Amino acid sequence: MDKENKTIKRKLKGEVVSDKMEKTVVIRVDQFKLHPTYQKRYRVSKKYKAHDPKNQYKIGDVIEIVESKPISKDKRWKVVYKK
Repeated sequence: MDKENKTIKRKLKGEVVSDKMEKTVVIRVDQFKLHPTYQKRYRVSKKYKAHDPKNQYKIGDVIEIVESKPISKDKRWKVVYKK
């Protein structure tokens, strides 16, 4: 009886803001939140470092990243494809 390892991997979509590193891109993911008192939406951004093995993505590209095992100290994401 094999035990299936079904882990749910998160997917995020964002814009490339830096491609200066070798095989790494920095992606900014924007999210809108609602203020609890004033009921106004505001933007919250977070940056992620993702593995880009072919160095094919440039600044301004909108790409999707998926969770992966740790690749380096900061990289825990891989680029899936370009939107």
